[in-house]
Amino acid sequence: MLTPLLAKLARLFVIKTRPEAFMIIYALATGAVQRGQAYLGQYPGFGGKLLFLACMGSVFMAGAKILDCLKYEQAKKAAQQGMDAPSPATLQRAKT
Repeated sequence: MLTPLLAKLARLFVIKTRPEAFMIIYALATGAVQRGQAYLGQYPGFGGKLLFLACMGSVFMAGAKILDCLKYEQAKKAAQQGMDAPSPATLQRAKT
């Protein structure tokens, strides 16, 4: 009885759609900006600016990874259902 409940709870933490992914990325960016502002206060000058940029760069990389994984999982799901799934080359062209 406990296992189905845990499965339902775990589904809440799975990113399924692009809008959900963008909400997560927005939350990450908000936290990164706040952390970056703290770095600017702690380390005035060039060092603080570099740390701020590092915080923002990590959000860009994480956001790109989240969106890429979402595309590949949707393609995998489509392939399992027997539908025509886009190839990795098609996905690569869609990104550009």
